[in-house]
Amino acid sequence: MGIVKISDQMHDNLRSASDALSRSINAQAEHWMRVGMLAELHPALSYGDICQLMLRAAQSNEPGLSFVKPVPPAPAAARTPRRAAR
Repeated sequence: MGIVKISDQMHDNLRSASDALSRSINAQAEHWMRVGMLAELHPALSYGDICQLMLRAAQSNEPGLSFVKPVPPAPAAARTPRRAAR
């Protein structure tokens, strides 16, 4: 376990959200970090899709988020070509 320093504003946001959702401040922070990590790994997923991933992981007793693989990059033909430096 470690210590994470956050701004006072973020702590206030955590406190408000944790009160509203009946979670501890630490549980709320961990939830937001988990959602944020999955959003970065899977940028095409909506918040609802991310929640479904987390629910499936909990139901299958998967530890942590190790079951989540990053989305593979698009095929080269689908990417926008970069201009060559002059």
